[in-house]
Amino acid sequence: MRAIRAIGHALAVTGSMTWQITWALILGFLLSAVVQAVVRRATVDRLLGDDRPRTLAVAAGLGAASSSCSYAAVALARSLVRRGADFTAAMAFEIASTNLVIELGLLLALLMGRQFTAAEFAGGPVMIVVLAALLRLLLRPALLRVMGGSPAT
Repeated sequence: MRAIRAIGHALAVTGSMTWQITWALILGFLLSAVVQAVVRRATVDRLLGDDRPRTLAVAAGLGAASSSCSYAAVALARSLVRRGADFTAAMAFEIASTNLVIELGLLLALLMGRQFTAAEFAGGPVMIVVLAALLRLLLRPALLRVMGGSPAT
């Protein structure tokens, strides 16, 4: 009897969690489909085609505006790379999409306090800068071609 209750509780928690994250998945995959179908390759290349600081800032701003869960952010970043975005810019978009969103900041402020929220919003750009530096050092054009992206310039 105890095992049946435990299984029932586990299934209820699973169902509840699935219901809560479904909107973020749908939004992220919808945005990914829009990028694939509507956004022109030239536009993506113009906005996210290199790994300069300005481009990374644009990528972070677009990522923060997209506000999607990590699964959807990965799908959207992949779509961006396929449409001509630089890999580093797509990764900046992905980090911002999961870490620099207003909704997350509001929840953190309410539940954890202002200091934690400030650390979250300060940490996101730091992660993007560190990632960009590491990718410039470690990412080679041949590896990028194998992964399906365009070589960094």
